[in-house]
Amino acid sequence: MEVAQPKDLEEDFGQAKKRHAELCRQKRIFNARNRIFGGDIDAWNVQVCDQKIREATEKARQETFAAEMRQNDKITCILEDRARRDRKNLCKAINDFQQSFQKPETRREFDLSDPLALKKDLPARQSDNDARNTVSGMQKFMGEDLNVHQRRKFQEEQNREWSLQQQREWKIAREDQKHAEDLYLETRLQFDETAKHLQNLEGTTRKAVCAAVKEFNKNQALESAEKKRQERKQEEEDNLAEITNLLRGDLLSEDPQQAASSFGPHRVVPDRWKGMTHEQLEQIRLVQKQQVQEKLRLQEEERQRDMDWDQQRVQRARATLLSERQLQRQQRALRRALDGSNLSLAKELLLQKKYMKEIYTNQPTEDYFTQFNTRSR
Repeated sequence: MEVAQPKDLEEDFGQAKKRHAELCRQKRIFNARNRIFGGDIDAWNVQVCDQKIREATEKARQETFAAEMRQNDKITCILEDRARRDRKNLCKAINDFQQSFQKPETRREFDLSDPLALKKDLPARQSDNDARNTVSGMQKFMGEDLNVHQRRKFQEEQNREWSLQQQREWKIAREDQKHAEDLYLETRLQFDETAKHLQNLEGTTRKAVCAAVKEFNKNQALESAEKKRQERKQEEEDNLAEITNLLRGDLLSEDPQQAASSFGPHRVVPDRWKGMTHEQLEQIRLVQKQQVQEKLRLQEEERQRDMDWDQQRVQRARATLLSERQLQRQQRALRRALDGSNLSLAKELLLQKKYMKEIYTNQPTEDYFTQFNTRSR
């Protein structure tokens, strides 16, 4: 008996798998109850309608997000413009204040850094009352000023005028600042009103757009429903007319003579033929029974062949298992024999070492060699 190899088992399994797949395919193809040709048009239409509804919903949501983004952009632009104008007005007020109240000419040390000092400078001395005459120049000494009273009076009057002028300038600056603050507050309130009006206008526009879209969708739904109703009504009328024509025509007539052909008694008109006779049906049933019996016979042969293959495969596997067990038993016997021989050799070697150790400890060397030669002989 031949031993089954793993390669043979794989080939047998592959062939059995192919035969099973072929039988399943034949059942699917030749089963008239489960076989369907074409597609489900209504289901496809429902899927297309659902897809369009989802797309419209997504589009409306995206448009809502876009409108909110535009609204936020408008508000951001308005706030940025307002902050820019506030910074500009503040810088302008600071510059105006510096030009009005912090002029370089009003500084005490301006004469030290005056770029027009040389042009404004006068000669060393013009008269005895020249105020530029210093002590080092020895042009005028203390107490020699003849216009001291007029000079002092003039200085007091000048200080008074400067004080009054400074008070008037401060008063005008406060009024200008108050006017600027009032103008800024009024402008800010006006901008707030404008933004609120724009927001209300946008909300009104959005509501109007939503109402228009809702009305349009409602009209579209009504039109679609009316169209479907008309189509359904037209289809029912067409079906009724078709049924009436078929009932009144020769197509559904039970007269078998209308299917007779003019080319011979063995031929019929296909569009008027109402079916086969009882004898023809019996003949077809007989042929079908024969086909069924033939198919059962083939299935039985296939089953018997599979059983033979399975029996051979089991026998091969059993023979392989028996041979493996026999080989294992032989290996265990060889191993036991080898272990016994190794054990006996080890015992002899141990006895020899023990004997040689006793000889070394109890006899001289010459006696040992004599005894060893005697044992060898």
